[in-house]
Amino acid sequence: MELTLWTYEGPPHVGAMRIATAMEGVHYVLHAPQGDTYADLLFTMIERRDRRPPVTYTTFQARDLGGDTAEMVKTSVKDAYDRFKPQVMLVGESCTAELIQDQPGSLAKSMGLPIPVVSLELPAYSKKENWGASETLYHLVRTLLLPVVPPPNTPRPKRDPQIRPKANIIGPTALGFRCRDDIREVVKLLAEIGVDVNVIAPMGSTPDDLKRIPDADFNICLYPEIALTTCTWLTRSFGQPVIKTVPIGVGATRDFIAEIGKVADIDVSDALARSQSDTLGNWDAARISTAANPNASRLPWYSRSVDSTYLTGKRVFIFGDATHALAAARIATEELGFTLVGIGTYSREFAREVREVAKKHGLEAVISDDYLAVEAKVAEAAPELVLGTQMERHIAKRLGIPCAVISAPIHVQDVPARYSPQMGWEGANVIFDSWVHPLMMGLEEHLIGMFKEDFEFAEGHMSHLHTAPSQESRALESRYPEQAIASISNLTNTLADNSDQVVLTPLAEALEGVSWSADGEAELKKIPFFVRGKIKRNTEKFASDRGITSITSETLYEAKAAIGK
Repeated sequence: MELTLWTYEGPPHVGAMRIATAMEGVHYVLHAPQGDTYADLLFTMIERRDRRPPVTYTTFQARDLGGDTAEMVKTSVKDAYDRFKPQVMLVGESCTAELIQDQPGSLAKSMGLPIPVVSLELPAYSKKENWGASETLYHLVRTLLLPVVPPPNTPRPKRDPQIRPKANIIGPTALGFRCRDDIREVVKLLAEIGVDVNVIAPMGSTPDDLKRIPDADFNICLYPEIALTTCTWLTRSFGQPVIKTVPIGVGATRDFIAEIGKVADIDVSDALARSQSDTLGNWDAARISTAANPNASRLPWYSRSVDSTYLTGKRVFIFGDATHALAAARIATEELGFTLVGIGTYSREFAREVREVAKKHGLEAVISDDYLAVEAKVAEAAPELVLGTQMERHIAKRLGIPCAVISAPIHVQDVPARYSPQMGWEGANVIFDSWVHPLMMGLEEHLIGMFKEDFEFAEGHMSHLHTAPSQESRALESRYPEQAIASISNLTNTLADNSDQVVLTPLAEALEGVSWSADGEAELKKIPFFVRGKIKRNTEKFASDRGITSITSETLYEAKAAIGK
C-alpha cells in the first residue's frame, strides 16, 4: 500500500461492499474507524442510489483503542441483526482495523446467530478492491452451497432436450462499468437463442437465489475479475461448464453465441446468420437489414462507410480493467482499423492475458496501478485517442488528446440514466459512438485552431456563399474600392509585423532551462495536436543539447531538419 492522490482500486473491503450493495438480504458489518465511512459516498454519489449501502460500521475512535474493541464488534453485529434482519451477514475489517487484529469474523461466528455468518479475511496491504469483491462472492456462494455439493466424481445429470437450457449470469456488481445495462443486453441475447436465465448474481439477487445456482446448466462468467474464482469453484463442485467469452464488440458477441451453442448443445446458426445481416456491402441494404433486425449492430457498416477512412490507422492507447482493456483492443484493431500503440491494466491478476495481447502487437504492456506511470506511457506513445478510466480522461485532457471511458473506476457521468450497455449488439453501437465522436470533435477543434488566425475567421467576415449585400456595403464598395483593398492589406501586414505581441496560452510546461518564444509557440500550435506533444519534446531536447534557451520558429525547423536526417 502506498499514499497516492488517485487510485484505480480501493482496499478490498470496498470490493466486499460492492457485493453486499448489489444484493438484497445481505448485511455487512465492517470493523473500521470513523473515517472509513467515506466509502458510502462511492455508491450514493456516483451511482445516485436511493439508499445507503447495507453496511454497519463499528466506527471506533482513537480513545477506544485502549479499551475492548472486540466487545464493540459483538455489539455492532447484534444491533445490525436486530435492526435489519438479514438472511446472511458478512463480517470483516478495514485496512486500519486489520492492524488491531480483533478477528471480527470469528467473534461474530461465536455469537450463535440464526443466520449464516461469512467471515471475510481480506488482506488490505497486499490485495485490492476487485480481488476483495471476488473473494467475497466466492466465500458467500461457497458458504451457502457447500452443504449441497455432491460427492466427488458424481456425474452431472444430462438436460432433457425438450427443456430449454438455463444459465447463471455471474459477476455484475454495484460500482461496475455499465453492469445494469449489460445484464439487459445479455438476457436479450440469451432469449434470442433459446436460453433461460436462472440466477443473476450478485446484482439483484438474494441468498435464496444463490442457493439455486446449481439448477442451471452452465454459468456465464460476465466479469472475470469478479466472477472467475466463483465460476471455477462451481465447475469443480457441480460440474457446471463456464462461458468465458465476454460479449463486448461484434466479433466477441458472435463468439459468445457460438460458445453457448457448443456448451448447451443447441443450434445458434440462425442467430449468427441474423447478426451478419448488416454486412451486405452497401449503406442502404445495411440500413434496411438493421431496421428489419434490431438486434444487429450498426458498427460494421459504419466502419465500412466512406467517412470511416478517417478512422483507419488512428493511434489508440488502452488502459483499464483487464476485461474491458482486452475487449477494447480487439474492437479497435479488428473492427475499427485503429493502430494499437499502448495497452495496460491495473488488474495484476490478469496481467498475463494483457501481456499476450501487447506482445501480439509488438508492445510492452503497462501493468501498473500508478496513474503517473500510466500518464508517462501515454505521453510517450503520443496516441490520437485514449480509451481508459476516469483517470485517463484527466490524463488525456492535460495532454490535449481525445478520450473515451471504457472501464471502472468511473465518475457520475459514466453512470448515465439512459440505456447505454457495452455488451451485445447494442453495446457495439454505444461503443462506436463513444469512441468515434471524441475523434471527430477533436478533428474539428484542431481545424478551428489551425485556421483561427485566417482572415476568414475574423469577426464580421462575410461567407463565401451567396448573400445579398446591404445597400450601405454596395455603396461603400462602389465609392471606396481602393480603400477597402488597402485596409485588408494593412491589417494583414500589421498582424505579420506584430506577431511577437500576440498573447498565447502555454501548451505545457517546457523542459527545464528551455523556454518558447511567442513566434516559436505560434508555429508549434500549427502542428496537429496528435503529434504536437512529441514534436515539442523532441525540439526541446534538440535545443537543450545545443545550449539554446529560447526556442523560436527557426529553432523548430532546425530541429525538424536535424531529426529527420
